[in-house]
Amino acid sequence: MTFRFRLAAAAAALLALTPAAFADGSFNDAQKTEIGEIVRQYLMDNPEVLLDVSKALEAKQQQRENDQRANVLQSSAKQIFHSPADYVAGNPKGDVTMVEFFDYNCGWCKKGFPEVMSLLDKDPNLRFVLKEFPIFGGDSDYAAMAAIAAKKQNKYWDLHKALFEHEGKVTKEVVDETAVKQGIDLDKLKQDMKDPSVAQELADNHALAQSLAINGTPGFIIDDQVSPGYLPADGLAQMIDQVRKDGGCKLC
Repeated sequence: MTFRFRLAAAAAALLALTPAAFADGSFNDAQKTEIGEIVRQYLMDNPEVLLDVSKALEAKQQQRENDQRANVLQSSAKQIFHSPADYVAGNPKGDVTMVEFFDYNCGWCKKGFPEVMSLLDKDPNLRFVLKEFPIFGGDSDYAAMAAIAAKKQNKYWDLHKALFEHEGKVTKEVVDETAVKQGIDLDKLKQDMKDPSVAQELADNHALAQSLAINGTPGFIIDDQVSPGYLPADGLAQMIDQVRKDGGCKLC
């Protein structure tokens, strides 16, 4: 390897990883220009270097994200798995807990809804925690608030299922119509939606999702594993089975 080649490689790494070195007076203007020209030519001749750097950066970011999630799962386990605000479906005393962050207007959530229902039907020992996480605008906010408020009429699960079974966008009008069809007192529902605890529950869910690097829906948590994105029933079942094979819940 020639000296010029080694200089180019070193300079490329320097520029990619420690650009601050150019700002601390380590090089004069002529040296900076020369290094810049060498690096430019080197990268033009060896563009795969940029891919390698990109992969390394992505891996580093992923590791940082995984570490952050692990820390939050440990420190916020009670809020994640056993918040008194959350609705629990399936078996409340099940041996494994699955948590889902969702939005009623999320296409992948709707696709996954029958998968989740199938899983609950097949697994009598699954505890399912639902966290409202509206991210698709005002209609989704309204739907989430209505679902939370429906708890006061013991109609959360009924409204939840009906909204996910609705074909098309879940608008405010759809929420109201669906609520009435489920036997919910609409006037009381709208009044209960104004309760500060409803907005607080949504704020808490958003903050928790952000801390877990769950930026979209659906997002699943099964014990100490976070899965951001849609998973079919067999994928979720494999994660649940693995928890049981490993001796049961560590956190849930």
